[in-house]
Amino acid sequence: MYTGIQHFHSYMTYLVLLGLIISLGNAIAGLAGNKPFTDKDRKLSLLGLIPAHLQWVLGVVLYFLSPLGAANFSGEAMKDSVSRLYILEHPLTMIIAVVLITIGFSRAKRLTDDNKRFKSIAIFFGIALLLILVRIPWNAWPGN
Repeated sequence: MYTGIQHFHSYMTYLVLLGLIISLGNAIAGLAGNKPFTDKDRKLSLLGLIPAHLQWVLGVVLYFLSPLGAANFSGEAMKDSVSRLYILEHPLTMIIAVVLITIGFSRAKRLTDDNKRFKSIAIFFGIALLLILVRIPWNAWPGN
């Protein structure tokens, strides 16, 4: 079960990245083109939000199932950069990224000015995407 969830979590990252790139691209295009924020734009933003939340749930499950996660938490593990990545850096950064995505989407729903809606998604999703790209354990990705 652990291996299956681990692989699903790894491959799901492609969907998260793709969804965020589509959402971010749409927000930047809407902002640059001074377009109205329509229901289509809201749905395109969901392409970044939904996979990120699903990925976060898988990550939480993995954190408690994996021998690299909570079970490995100790003072000694903090001295090892790989262990520290899996115990603290990766999970914490991803939580921050998902929170930013959620804030950006929620703000965009509440705002009434179309440019501000696109700007909210562009800023929050963009920062989240950057954080995700920085803290993905690239060396452990399938194919590496």
